[in-house]
Amino acid sequence: MHDSTRIRCSPLEPRHWPAVERLFGTRGACAGCWCMFWRAPYGGTRFDADKGAVNRRKFRDLIARGVAQGCLAWRGEEAVGWVSAGPRESFPYFERSRVLAPLPGERVWSITCFFVPAPQRREGIASALLRAAVGLAREQGARIVEGYPVEPKRGATVAAAFAWTGVPALFERAWFSAQRHSSGRLIYRRTV
Repeated sequence: MHDSTRIRCSPLEPRHWPAVERLFGTRGACAGCWCMFWRAPYGGTRFDADKGAVNRRKFRDLIARGVAQGCLAWRGEEAVGWVSAGPRESFPYFERSRVLAPLPGERVWSITCFFVPAPQRREGIASALLRAAVGLAREQGARIVEGYPVEPKRGATVAAAFAWTGVPALFERAWFSAQRHSSGRLIYRRTV
């Protein structure tokens, strides 16, 4: 077991690309997504065709231009976790989504996904990343921060591999309040 008190978080910077690449590994975090699902202006088979090298190149370009925002968790000099966060309008996913049309609010930041490799899980890294993302949003002028955790079916748990948007308990521990979207989807929000 690692000592979670040695975890520190920092906002993503272009110079962090080599650490991101090592963290995401050859599979690109989640089956070649490279944290592009929420950032791509299209979904479906077109997005599936971009998985792997194409998404890797696109994400690297967004980081180099300072467009992709979020925070990395570090243990020493090695990145051990990632959270994607940024102004809601910076994620084209919301324009094509039927289940997550934006709730009202100005200067809303979205926390769209987390990546913590299996050996690093259950050490508080996702919680540390969520706190760091809220801090980053506040520093950048956000008024509301929202997340979209996967809601487990009654009496069930969600496998970590499918909890890349977080789970309700993660957001509840960080003082987010649940709201039910008109689509039925659960959205957690916090005023900062």
